[in-house]
Amino acid sequence: MNGGQSPLTLKKVTADFVRHKKVLLKVDYNVPLKTDAGRTTVADDSRIKITLPTLQFLIKNQAKIIITSHLGRPKGEVVAKYRTKPVAQHLATLLKKPVVSVAVPAGPQAEKAVSQLQPGEVLMLENSRFDPGERTNDPAFAKQLARLADVYVNDGFASAHRAHASVAGVTRYLPAAAGFALIDEVTQLSTIMHQPARPFVAVIGGAKISDKVEAIANLSQVADVVLVGGGVANNFLKADGLEVYRSYLEDAPADEKKEGVSFVSVAQHLIHNTKTEKMMLYGYIPLPKIIYPSDVIAADDSQHPKEKKVINLANGNNHEKNRQWMFLDIGPKTIQLYQDILKQAKTIFWNGPMGVFEQPLFAKGTQAIAKAVATSRAKTVIGGGDTLRAIHAFKLDRHFDVVSAAGGAALEFLGGKMLPGIKPLLKKP
Repeated sequence: MNGGQSPLTLKKVTADFVRHKKVLLKVDYNVPLKTDAGRTTVADDSRIKITLPTLQFLIKNQAKIIITSHLGRPKGEVVAKYRTKPVAQHLATLLKKPVVSVAVPAGPQAEKAVSQLQPGEVLMLENSRFDPGERTNDPAFAKQLARLADVYVNDGFASAHRAHASVAGVTRYLPAAAGFALIDEVTQLSTIMHQPARPFVAVIGGAKISDKVEAIANLSQVADVVLVGGGVANNFLKADGLEVYRSYLEDAPADEKKEGVSFVSVAQHLIHNTKTEKMMLYGYIPLPKIIYPSDVIAADDSQHPKEKKVINLANGNNHEKNRQWMFLDIGPKTIQLYQDILKQAKTIFWNGPMGVFEQPLFAKGTQAIAKAVATSRAKTVIGGGDTLRAIHAFKLDRHFDVVSAAGGAALEFLGGKMLPGIKPLLKKP
């Protein structure tokens, strides 16, 4: 599995590498913002706080620090609400020292600002995605970034799956190393893939299967059991011959980027390939390797439902007269089964909610799983933006061993991919 490279092979940032040098520090400060009385501030600083050890190390070693990050999806244009200045102001509060903010992502104005930096000072560039060359990995933009610094340090694992100029392109022109937060994330994920305490239970939810199918396939080979919920589960239910009515279903015609891949067919393939493998519940009850809901909470609308009921899927559901049903949460029998399995786990990886948890009517499944993981004696690793929002909503933020904001990157890593942001940081054999 290429994505499971040992973290010991990463080039770790060292004092000699950064001392008295201009350091281009790649982070993922794609954080939620809030505006109150005309003032925009950071609503959740989790992604900022995890980079503080690397920043403090650079400051201690008298580096001149140039931070590059994206924020939102401005699509190569300057969008006022995605400016990084509020993030720079928040970082200054956390560091208890000034952070210079420059209004461009690279170029002469940025070079002038960098030239005025003193050792130990910090500068934050404007949103890297304001430049169209960021997402296309344009060598011209990568060279502009490289001209700002002597060396490059990547501490943004959440963006490591993007082949962007500030992630991969710039490493062609600068010596590169990994920051402490990135190394920690790679270490944690490598451990659960290669040396998990067993039973190892993976929980995969959320709306889309397209960005999780490879992780499910890989986890089904490594984990003892994979519990599936949310919109992802609908593909497995349909693959098993069940009617999903108007439930969200990401399938071939709707996803041009996947070149006609049918995710229902993929789910069917996974079910077939793992059907002979079993997990033993309480030592004697055999269960399938991939488990999807046996009952669901269904409603006729996700926002303003007029009808709502529990649908038992165990004996088929083609008898339902209401063809407008949407499956919006896992049902009570599924919750109980998932809880029973999680109680026995010694390693748990969780990514993605079990339903539309933002609506109180459909939050019970996600809340139950969150509590089961939080109170487990297992090593718990959770990740993904929706998962983090869920645990915050349920006030369970501090109850997990590892909390990662790197949803897509973590899933691709667990899916066995060599991430474009990781490859340049590997030590040569």
